This record gives sequence, C-alpha cells and structure tokens, in this order.
Amino acid sequence: MRNEEATVFTPKKHRLFALDALRGLLMVWMALDHANAMVAQKHSTGEMWGGRFPAYHDALSFLTRLVTHPCAPGFFFLMGASMVLLAHARRERGATRWAVSRHLFVRGLVILALKLVVVNRAWELSPGGWGIRLYIGVLFALGANMLLGSVLVWLKPWHLAVLTVALTLGMEWLVPAASTWGNSISAVRLLLLVPGGLYGAKGATLIWSNYPVLPWLKLVTFGMLFGHWLVQDADKALDRAWKLGLVLLALFVVVRALNDYGNIRPRTGSDWIAYLNVVKYPPSLAYTLLTMGINLLLLGLFNRVAAGWQRLFQPLVVFGQTPLFFYVLHLFLYAGLGHLLAPHGASLLRMYPVWLLGLVILYPLCVWYGRFKRRQSPNSLLRML
Repeated sequence: MRNEEATVFTPKKHRLFALDALRGLLMVWMALDHANAMVAQKHSTGEMWGGRFPAYHDALSFLTRLVTHPCAPGFFFLMGASMVLLAHARRERGATRWAVSRHLFVRGLVILALKLVVVNRAWELSPGGWGIRLYIGVLFALGANMLLGSVLVWLKPWHLAVLTVALTLGMEWLVPAASTWGNSISAVRLLLLVPGGLYGAKGATLIWSNYPVLPWLKLVTFGMLFGHWLVQDADKALDRAWKLGLVLLALFVVVRALNDYGNIRPRTGSDWIAYLNVVKYPPSLAYTLLTMGINLLLLGLFNRVAAGWQRLFQPLVVFGQTPLFFYVLHLFLYAGLGHLLAPHGASLLRMYPVWLLGLVILYPLCVWYGRFKRRQSPNSLLRML
C-alpha cells in the first residue's frame, strides 16, 4: 500500500479562480461588517429569531448590513465544496479515506482552537466593550461542521442532496416561538440548535451563541454536493451556478411574499428595507435563499471573467486563498484601528475609509502568508491557516 504520509507535495498549478475570487469578496464584505462593529460601533444587535428586531432609519445603515449577509452562507458553502475537492485530490494522489478524514478532522480542531483561544480575545478588545465569557461565533460553527464533514464528505451526491433538503426544511420547525425569547436555554441547545444566551446569577452573559452548529450544516452539505459537480465537470458546474442562483432568488420572492413558513418571523413593515430584512440567527429559509442566490450568481459571474482580466481581481484571490489568516488578523486590526481612530465610535461615512485602510494593510500580509503557506507540506498545521 502506498504511504500517503510520504507523498511528495506538488502544488496545484491551476486553482478554480471563481471560488477564490468569491471567497475573497466575502472576506472583504465581512471586514466591512466588523469595521462597522469595532470602528463605527453601529452594528445591529442581530436579526434574531426572537427579541427586538433591528430597525434601520436610513438606506446606508441597512445596505451596510445587507451587503454582508451573503458572507456566512458563502463561507459554509465554499468550505463544503473545498472539502470534496481536497478529498478527491488526495485520493487521486493515493491517500486513504482515513487519512483524508483525519486531516479534515484535525483542521476542524485547529479552527475551534483558534476561535476559543485567539479570536474571542479579539472581540474582548473591541472598543465598544464585551461582556461575554464564551462567544459562539461563525468560526466555531465552521470548525464543528468540518468535524462533521470529515465523515459526511464520503456521502454520495444524491445522499447529500436529500440531506440538504431535509435540513433546509426541517430546521425551520425547530426554531422556538418568538414569544419564548428570554427563556432559559441549555448550553447544549445553544451550541447545537438555538442562537441566544445563557446567563449567570447576577445577569452576566456566560455563553452567547450566534452560530449553533446544526442550522448551518445544510450549507456545508450543499457545498459538498456542488463540490461533486465541480469534480465531474468544473466548467459545467460553474455555468450552472448562476442559473441555480436565479432559481433561489425566485424562490426567495415567493417565500417572502407568503410571509409565513420560511421567514421565522413576519416582516416588520411594508417598505423595501423590511422586505429584505430577514432572520439570520438561525438562518431562515428566506435568508438562505436570498444569500445563496446572490452567492451563486457571483460565482457564475466570476467564472465568466476572461483570463486576461482575472489579474484585476488579484486582491480578492489573495484574500480568498488565505481566509483563516485574514480572519484572525483582521479582527485584531480593526479593534486596534477602532481604539486609535474612533474610540467612541464614528459615522458610517468615517468608518468606510478606515475599512479600506484595513484592507490595504492586510493585503501585503496575506500575499506573504500565501507564499509561505504554499511552501509547507500538505499536512502542515501552518498550511491549515
């Protein structure tokens, strides 16, 4: 039997530009969201299944939030696709299924460790203050879903399709009634099912969960299904993406118009902001259809960029190839810029240049790390960042 641990690593000469560019764009939008929180200090409390729903009194505030909505779904979707691509590539080089699953499992543990040990420290440095002892954010759900994905990655495409539909439709029924907001929720449910908080005797927030694991699993399995399409015929899959995106957006219009199942809670008004202001925590069907429709359209558009024009999107590709490094670094960077330039908050118009400044600082660092990472062996922990 071939020893996969001794396999000489040869970097891929051609990555899928569309996937890297989309991931990079989502990183840029995510940075805007966190600059809004740490520099402007005007971030909403979140589009939760219960409690007070965010209200926006001007278009700029809402659009600043809306443009960031595709980020989390896109990260889970692209992670699922990348897991299948990695599994396929390593199997072609002679790795066993066990070796591939072990690699994915270890990477999931690395992501969880970074979240709990490093990333939560960045949020504690936020100029707006932080009173949460344990925060369950997007990186926690990504890491935990990668642990699950280390097993699910071997499912057949039709199994993944059935599982994706079942999770998409079924998770909606597990969301508590909005009237129960504020009731006690167990730590296990906060980690796995329901966003919300667990409070101590004196009102201290012991755990706050925005990203319980299971509601986001549907996007990982959908990404895995798309990954199988990429393995079969990448050009055909990417050409299919924009068409599928239009279908999802059409379904969003239907679900939002019905204003019942799939919305988790009804619209709070009749204007365009209320129409697009959807429940994110947990990801409602309306939110999922809207954001993944946008993501798939963008994926299809990036696929149509001619080779000669792709260099114009090089910053996005650089960010897209170093996502975890970018993620960890950008939180500390914007926390620092917030303390330095706007310790008491700022207007959105003042925040936007600071957001762009952060991207300018991050770019050469990500270029350096991308080159450094490519020199590491495929099983190096440094390559997992």
